[in-house]
Amino acid sequence: MSFAKDLAAVCRMVKIEHSVFALPFAYMGAFLAAGGWPGLYNMIVLTVAMVAVRSFAMAFNRYADLDIDRENPRTQKRELVTGELSTRFTLVFIAAAALVFVAACALMNSLCLLFSPVALVMAASYSFCKRFTYWCHFVLGSVLGLAPVAGWICVTPSISLPSVLLFCGVTLWVAGFDLLYASQDADFDRGRGLWSIPARLGIPSALFISTLSHVAAAAFFLLAGWAAQLGGVYFTVAALLGVTLMAEHMLVKADDMSRVNVAFFTMNGVISVVLFLATVIDLAVRG
Repeated sequence: MSFAKDLAAVCRMVKIEHSVFALPFAYMGAFLAAGGWPGLYNMIVLTVAMVAVRSFAMAFNRYADLDIDRENPRTQKRELVTGELSTRFTLVFIAAAALVFVAACALMNSLCLLFSPVALVMAASYSFCKRFTYWCHFVLGSVLGLAPVAGWICVTPSISLPSVLLFCGVTLWVAGFDLLYASQDADFDRGRGLWSIPARLGIPSALFISTLSHVAAAAFFLLAGWAAQLGGVYFTVAALLGVTLMAEHMLVKADDMSRVNVAFFTMNGVISVVLFLATVIDLAVRG
């Protein structure tokens, strides 16, 4: 029973359900590199690596931000703050997740193994960036932006134009909705001296930058489809998702942040899954 409780607490701490954001893009990169089904082995090691590195990043963030989370009313029920999970356990979990990630990368190919320390450093860096730079939202975006690149090099150990364009698209996509999410903490971050854009430039400016990020993200997703020589199914879906991204911004107003969770989780989870499925269908039709 104790193990089950600890496992449940860990899953809550790393928000395991949010894996829906990055995994579909990693799978998308793998399918594009293979021109179709990338093989069961590649899918298994890629899934293990993605879940491990995301768990590493979330747990590291919770550990690094413990002092901040204790002060922020919105985060005072997090597992490390309440003591449901200890800092010692969390450090062990961080180390274990990093080892699993590196091992999974080693099972892919030598290029993935070579890049694995870089990915871990990037995954850990976000927690500190918001202490000194406006670009923290885009640093977070770049971490998730590695997902399609990881999927591609898992199958083909080389960097490609489609994977780079997807990296740019995912980076801007994530940064855009992180700006929405961070707007909830604008007053707290400002008082704490943190460098989030909503705290430093104000919520209206943050929402404007978020909108621009999502416009650019939609453009990069279309460019990635062009570079990968995808067809009508992908482009139709990608265009519709661009409209959905714009609709997301109609849910959130500078004076009403009550719908942020809808914009942050539901719509963005749908976007990543649907874009991946469109890619699979288009590849199947083309094949």
